[in-house]
Amino acid sequence: MAKPIYLDYNATTPIDPAVRNAMLPYLEEHFGNPSSGYIYGHRAKEAVEQARAQVAALIGAAPEEIVFTSGGSESDNQAIIGTALANLEKGKKHIITSSIEHPAVLNTCRYLEEKMGFRITYLPVDRYGLVSPEDVKQAITGQTVLITIMHANNEVGTIEPIEEIGRIAREREIPFHTDAAQSCGKLPVKVDNLNVDLLTIAGHKLYAPKGIGALYIRKDVVLDSFIHGAGQEVGKRAGTENVPYMAGLGAACEIAGNSLADYQKNIRQLRDKLHSLIESGLGEDNVRLNGHPERRLPNTLNISLRGVVGEELLAQIPEIAASTGAACHAGSTEPSNVLLAMGLSREWALGALRLTLGRWSTTEEIETAGKLIVEHVR
Repeated sequence: MAKPIYLDYNATTPIDPAVRNAMLPYLEEHFGNPSSGYIYGHRAKEAVEQARAQVAALIGAAPEEIVFTSGGSESDNQAIIGTALANLEKGKKHIITSSIEHPAVLNTCRYLEEKMGFRITYLPVDRYGLVSPEDVKQAITGQTVLITIMHANNEVGTIEPIEEIGRIAREREIPFHTDAAQSCGKLPVKVDNLNVDLLTIAGHKLYAPKGIGALYIRKDVVLDSFIHGAGQEVGKRAGTENVPYMAGLGAACEIAGNSLADYQKNIRQLRDKLHSLIESGLGEDNVRLNGHPERRLPNTLNISLRGVVGEELLAQIPEIAASTGAACHAGSTEPSNVLLAMGLSREWALGALRLTLGRWSTTEEIETAGKLIVEHVR
């Protein structure tokens, strides 16, 4: 059997060959510890700092504002718990988030709620999955120490009004974190334009390996250290640096920045073609678009099919590798919490497919996938 058509790029991406090539020298010849005072260490340290500059350039930050982590979940944890602990002595224990965040944010907030007595406000979303900036403003109290709202939703692709929320946070002098794991490399992501103080990047969402990520920390933000030990990463995250993976993430960020315009144009055309093929084959009344029709990631198509259970449908089409929601929830027959929060009925939510395209998606694959979905639903 031929390889399945891969339509789950929001779950993870394959490593770009150019990223792999950037990593290889640090897996082989330049294997030194960046803290060592001789040539092996110098070469490794140069690679780390080059990667830091490449990551910073993608999001318009200063290199010293980038801390490398093991991935998106660690970055989210460090941003949220680090801010919470840094404010404990002030006695302030209130955080604002949304009801459709990634589990790395929601479960971290619940941990602070259950174990440390923090009060968490989980804001609702509208039928498109959008958080209201006015709701954010109304939720702020004198005890609020952090606002954390994702840049783009991983299931439906809706892009949140981060710039406006960031302005509100800045006016009230409250740190603002956004999980940009899904948007980096797919959208222009510049920290000054977004008005954010903390921003999460996950390497495996933009063609770098799993196990590497970054956290942007604006230079005047106070954050408690997350991993304690020696003084790596400006004392924010101890541990000998994972040089090959840092080099890979740096290369991935540079590639993403250089190819962003073409990527957006091409991927949006393919996504819309897939939507059109399914809708024309099954009829508009039987296909429901989930998420904002315009304000969403260019690669993301989340649809619900009438009278179908998405998980069962995909099980019948081994030629397609896709999901019904977040990969973290794969294998569950329960409907997506994100879709329920957006007001979908249980029936429509169970009929969801998340079809996400990527750098190597082709027109032929999209035409074949559309045909297969229509045939099996019929």
